[in-house]
Amino acid sequence: MASGPSAARAKFWQRAIGDLQRELGGGNGLSSAEAAARRERYGANVLDGRRRLSLLRSFFSRFRNPLVVILLAAALVSASTGDLTAFVIISVIVLISAVLDTAQEFRAEQAAEHLKASVALKEQVLRDGREVTLPGADLVPGDVVLLATGDLVPADGRVLEARDLFVNEALLTGESVPSEKQALDDGIASPEIVEAGNAVFMGSSVMNGSARMLVCATGLTTELGRISSVLRHAPPPNALEIGTHRFGMLIVRLTEFLVLFVLLVNLAFHRPLFESFLFAVALAVGLTPELLPMIVSVTLARGAIRMAKAEVIVKRLGAIHDLGSMDILCTDKTGTLTEAKIRMARQVALSGEEFPEVARLAWLNSHFQNGLRSPLDTAILEIAGDAERWVKLDEAPFDFQRRRVSVLVERDGRRLLVTKGAPEDILAVATCYQRPGDPAPRPLDQAARARAAQTFQELSAQGLRALGVAWRELAVDRATVADELELVFAGFVVFFDPPKESAGPAVAALNAKGVTVKILTGDNERVAQHVCHDLGIPVTGLLTGHELDGLSDQALAARLDETNLFCRVNPIQKNRVILALKRSGHVVGYLGDGINDAPSLHTADVGISVDSAADVAKDAADIILLKRISTCCSTA
Repeated sequence: MASGPSAARAKFWQRAIGDLQRELGGGNGLSSAEAAARRERYGANVLDGRRRLSLLRSFFSRFRNPLVVILLAAALVSASTGDLTAFVIISVIVLISAVLDTAQEFRAEQAAEHLKASVALKEQVLRDGREVTLPGADLVPGDVVLLATGDLVPADGRVLEARDLFVNEALLTGESVPSEKQALDDGIASPEIVEAGNAVFMGSSVMNGSARMLVCATGLTTELGRISSVLRHAPPPNALEIGTHRFGMLIVRLTEFLVLFVLLVNLAFHRPLFESFLFAVALAVGLTPELLPMIVSVTLARGAIRMAKAEVIVKRLGAIHDLGSMDILCTDKTGTLTEAKIRMARQVALSGEEFPEVARLAWLNSHFQNGLRSPLDTAILEIAGDAERWVKLDEAPFDFQRRRVSVLVERDGRRLLVTKGAPEDILAVATCYQRPGDPAPRPLDQAARARAAQTFQELSAQGLRALGVAWRELAVDRATVADELELVFAGFVVFFDPPKESAGPAVAALNAKGVTVKILTGDNERVAQHVCHDLGIPVTGLLTGHELDGLSDQALAARLDETNLFCRVNPIQKNRVILALKRSGHVVGYLGDGINDAPSLHTADVGISVDSAADVAKDAADIILLKRISTCCSTA
């Protein structure tokens, strides 16, 4: 597939929208003829996964083992000397071993394929000046796609128009909180996806709002495609392959030495050359463990069957050995160690003390606001609320400039404007604050603002996310943005992504078995350290993605033993850490479930995923867990 139009330049979200439109064809969509020409040029908008060997090639690949080569050579020599019995016995053993190995891996791959839920996506696209429905595979750079709540983003592109647009990019960035997107004429300086607030990416989903996007990259030229392309290359040798190859080469060298030694001794004593040669061949066959490949295949196959009964699918037989030899397990955080589900933890006043009134006001705001609710709203609404006799009069919807939403509600003649949003933006329009137990609000002076900022920083340091909540009494029927002034700041509603109940015991069990756990996450260091604390994992050393980029391979290798937490790392940086660990002689496992985990799952000695993971993650993994981590770890 040809490279996209901006592949060799700055990222498309770093460029001015005018430049992109001139290059790709404006923002009114393409004609059918131009779209067909571009489809021919760029190819289909699909991701080619890992290249799989055919059944026949997979079978013949088993004959690259040095032990098998020795056995086949011995069988040929036996046949040439007339010893057909030895030829048949050796050949049958080798064939049975290869067939068993190939058949088991084929069956495991077929079982993994059945786990995939393949869905042909349909997209609303502007073609020939009108809105049409097309398969996602037919999209090309320059197309204009209409996005709505619940849609999957079918390609990478710039946002042309947006209304209350929130996009979940957790599979790409690891961040569980939806990202706000908006249309910007200028580009964004940062090349990082997490900073691209003017762009949307394949693999993400629209949580709220609507938008028009200009397709800038399709297929393998997308950010997701760049990750997927890693899977097209053969993974580095795993621990079993390296160990078997080293053992085979040892046998080969030993056999060569002894055969030559026997021949030289026999020739020195003037023994018949032909008889000496036959004796040397017999010695080579005797030294070579003929049944070893078959024993390994049968043993691993039986292990795979036992693990299947424990609801663990083994896609590669050698992964069982690698799992047993693993001394380091690298794992993602979001969705693997945590629930990837936002929950409300606390409701606190400006001073940091508990204040239930904050949660009550936040609940009213979330209950009465329109549109698809964000995960934060869902978490707020999980607590008990009281909407009895409250009537909604109006709403000032969320926008990216204000970063807040307000609802005007009434009960028993009292009208309240309840506002919820980013704490700094709520505090900016507040003039008073409320203290628990006080009959009236107090002025929000500089000392109070400093205390609010300190409380917010303390919450952030604990890895928690906070929203500010404020209110104001009004005597109007309609609410506008202009009414969001002179508010009374009530406090903060605080959220967290809780660790999985099974994760702590699983980590403890791994440590007890001599397996070191290292966490590689795209999340920030404060959140990651908080999760480690909750799971009982002491942080012995921390590296961020930015710091990692500043280290050479040698410097990184020197930091690996003391570092067990890697934060703000992208998929390529995760992959680099795993390769460095393998070069240091460790047997490395990786546990992950997102698209951003696929390269690491592919590179690790044993990649472990779960049945609820993204398809590309399951495709890259060697082992798929079908039930809870702690149970499967104890079984394995």
